[in-house]
Amino acid sequence: MSETSVLAGPVEIVGTGLIGTSIALACRRAGLEVLLTDSTPDHVRTATGLGAGRPRAEDDVPQLVVVAVPPDALGGVIARALDAAGPETVVTDVGSVKAGPLAAVGGHPGLSRYVGSHPMAGTEHSGPLSASAELFDGRPWAITPGPDATPAATRVVEALALVCGAVPVHLSPVEHDRAVARTSHVPHLMASLVAGTLAGAAPDHLALSGTGVRDVTRVAGGDPELYSQIISGNASAVATLLTEIRERLDLALEAVAGGDRVGLESLLAYGQAGTRAIPGKHGAAPQPMAAVRVALPDQPGGLARLFADAGDSGVNIEDVRIDHDPGRPVGLVEIDVVADRAEELRSVLESRGWATLS
Repeated sequence: MSETSVLAGPVEIVGTGLIGTSIALACRRAGLEVLLTDSTPDHVRTATGLGAGRPRAEDDVPQLVVVAVPPDALGGVIARALDAAGPETVVTDVGSVKAGPLAAVGGHPGLSRYVGSHPMAGTEHSGPLSASAELFDGRPWAITPGPDATPAATRVVEALALVCGAVPVHLSPVEHDRAVARTSHVPHLMASLVAGTLAGAAPDHLALSGTGVRDVTRVAGGDPELYSQIISGNASAVATLLTEIRERLDLALEAVAGGDRVGLESLLAYGQAGTRAIPGKHGAAPQPMAAVRVALPDQPGGLARLFADAGDSGVNIEDVRIDHDPGRPVGLVEIDVVADRAEELRSVLESRGWATLS
């Protein structure tokens, strides 16, 4: 049975921000009728103008309601959606925490029609104008039914993930919250703590910033109000991991202050092992990577020419990072490739006039 036969629509989106509007656009891409609801009328007008759907009318009866509102509002909005929907309407939410919303609607007579979910996709931007129908393509989408959810309701929510191009992953609400604490919430908090050390730094110190500090702190640019709600909503799982990190931080402090090179190397090796545990492309085991570093003149068309020459090498580009030299009109492009193809790419680029750095 295809997802389009399970999910025929209409689909109502409650909350037309980045995630809600992106889901709406993906559903429209699949030919589904989409109804839009938001407490901010301007957001509905913007999403409608983007082709994400139409405002919901009083007599509309959606097959599925997707609640995409801030974390603090989830429980109440889910309950109202269950109250207002038809007796067969399924309700899901796409919040970052799952145990809390489920507990908030515990005992509701329509609880069997509620299935939590969470698409693992997003950007540092917000609002409907940042939305994209392709946001979820290939991304994991957690499906987290509670013990009262019916199999039929779960299939409808799984079908939504497939319609949006995502890969469904089934977890209990509690296991989901433990997982995102480890892979999302605590990393975000750590990035913010590191970024906070830069806020009062001397300008001549910040002039030495490179790709490393940008990589570590990038997600700290997210909305503090939103992320405080997300992290607070997952307090137990986050606090458990923070306790583990505090213990290792104490060990790091002792090793650095005491000149314990062996202890410090052990901590760094443990971190390196963690990076290797992250799944590779398409969920496969990670492969050893190498970065080919290329000087890029800051001129129109330069990056396109570099990619064209790299493409002619036949070596697949796995990732790209760009840094800028503050003292020269040149950028530094780091092209990640499988380690045993790095020398081949470097040779081709140098033969075409590119300056590579070791």
